[in-house]
Amino acid sequence: MASFIPSSADTLEDMLLYTQARLTQVACLDCLASVGVKKNSEHHTSIQWNAAALEACPEFARWDASPLGREIHQGCARLVASIDAAVREGHIDIGAEDGY
Repeated sequence: MASFIPSSADTLEDMLLYTQARLTQVACLDCLASVGVKKNSEHHTSIQWNAAALEACPEFARWDASPLGREIHQGCARLVASIDAAVREGHIDIGAEDGY
């Protein structure tokens, strides 16, 4: 469920710009979970997970099932490797456009 619902067209446009603009769909080479990815620089990667991708990721499932759970900022190493491969193959552009 959305925690913020834009009430004006300008706010909605900004929200879409920050969360969806220039996203490239990348599928994990292991589990095939598909996420939206944007690389503003070599060191900055934005990943937009969705419910289906979270459910498909066996690494997240293992962490979520552990007694300590998953650390909030812990990512999936297999997905990171898949994103790196997509960058090397030229499927993801690197660099911000218009500051985004």
